[in-house]
Amino acid sequence: MLFRQLLDAETSTYTYLIADLDAKEAILVDPVLEQVDRDLKLLKELGLNLRYCLETHIHADHITGTDRLRQITGCLGIVPKNAQAACADRHIRDGETLKLGTITIQAISTPGHTDSHNAYLVNGDRVLTGDALFVRGCGRTDFQSGDAGTLYDSVTQRLFALPDETLVYPAHDYRGHTVSTIGEEKQWNPRFVGRTRDGFIEFMGNLNLPDPKKIMEAVPANEMCGRLASSVT
Repeated sequence: MLFRQLLDAETSTYTYLIADLDAKEAILVDPVLEQVDRDLKLLKELGLNLRYCLETHIHADHITGTDRLRQITGCLGIVPKNAQAACADRHIRDGETLKLGTITIQAISTPGHTDSHNAYLVNGDRVLTGDALFVRGCGRTDFQSGDAGTLYDSVTQRLFALPDETLVYPAHDYRGHTVSTIGEEKQWNPRFVGRTRDGFIEFMGNLNLPDPKKIMEAVPANEMCGRLASSVT
């Protein structure tokens, strides 16, 4: 299995390229519009055919590259069940899997950051946690029908139930981290360690963070799989 973590520095977003090198098939998880040319170049260099673009959720901080990649490569755009994205080729629900040669990607429903959010367990040994769980942090819960109590349940009941050695790959990082493990996060993540569900709700309710700079354009664009409103005829 080929597994690459790719960074968009402006939004601190990680895109993941996963591929079966024998089948020459690839999937991009959480692609970023401004990085489409980079991703296409890498796919070409590695001789890979892009089969899927997979989203962890409808993003508010960047515009997805799915629509452009779909136009160029013919790949399918996949989003979590109940995500407001009628443009998607498929909605994937909790427990469903994608097969890519010898690679199995299983959806784990992890709402809370938004009301429709998935993490993805890849070949049983690494999990793409989206904005539900960061390295020593987690995503915010104050817009897009987010709910702090629901996020606490998703992380502590679903993600922390995975084996401790499971590698954790988040959708963002703002402090230079690239990877962690479930065991590490259970022991050291300050958002959850020693904090009750009610305490977590209170803490998240007092963050008072500014809205993401691109939220007004990103959310409606991502509800169209990254197709900008100005390009709709």
